[in-house]
Amino acid sequence: MSVQVVAMQDHRTAAICGLTVPVTDLSSLFHRQPIERFEPGRAIFWEGDEAADVFEVADGMLRALRLLGDGRRIIVGFLRPGDLLGVSLKERYLYTVEAISLVQLRRFPRRRFEDEVARHSNLQQQLFARLRDEMTAAQDQAVLLSRRSAEEKLANFFLMMRRTENSQRTSVVDLPMTRLDIADYLGMTIETVSRTITKFATSGVIAAPERRSITVLKMETLRSLADGDESGQWVPSRIAPARYAAASA
Repeated sequence: MSVQVVAMQDHRTAAICGLTVPVTDLSSLFHRQPIERFEPGRAIFWEGDEAADVFEVADGMLRALRLLGDGRRIIVGFLRPGDLLGVSLKERYLYTVEAISLVQLRRFPRRRFEDEVARHSNLQQQLFARLRDEMTAAQDQAVLLSRRSAEEKLANFFLMMRRTENSQRTSVVDLPMTRLDIADYLGMTIETVSRTITKFATSGVIAAPERRSITVLKMETLRSLADGDESGQWVPSRIAPARYAAASA
């Protein structure tokens, strides 16, 4: 994800009868912290705020974003259950993080987090590994933004969202974010995103009967599009099925 988003393995250690929770992994630090709920659209923290806490995402999806001087918004990543946010070498948050859906988080004071990591070598190794994975993800986004066409960008985005699902055995890809969120993440306009989704749907590559999910119908074709295949084998049919019209909404 972005510089402040660290994916964690979901290996939780239970606390029994009030005993101290063993610090076996990063997630165990958050296990006994209370759940906090955030409504869609609410900011968890703002870019430039003092980085006083680290958060674990328990449920829901969030977006990490930056605002440019001219008011434009750039989304740098999406956060899901099992991610950490607020981890930084800086004293202030680098991004604004907002809830997309109803979100549940656990909060841990940053200073205590740093002390615990410093005391346990296994946590240091885990944190380093997550930061390394995060940098790789940031590089992947840079490659995604460099793609030539809207079709390449969107096909890669759908495949990326599918890879982050709990299981890849289903062809349904959940998209809790809005079309504008997708556009701001991919460096496109919302009109181009909607038009490209409709193009995929009318060609039979995907079905998009709902606003917050798609169903991949032709996985190999989607992968070919992600790789920049410009062949005409997926050209949309003349008559678009009515149920696909929602894709352009």
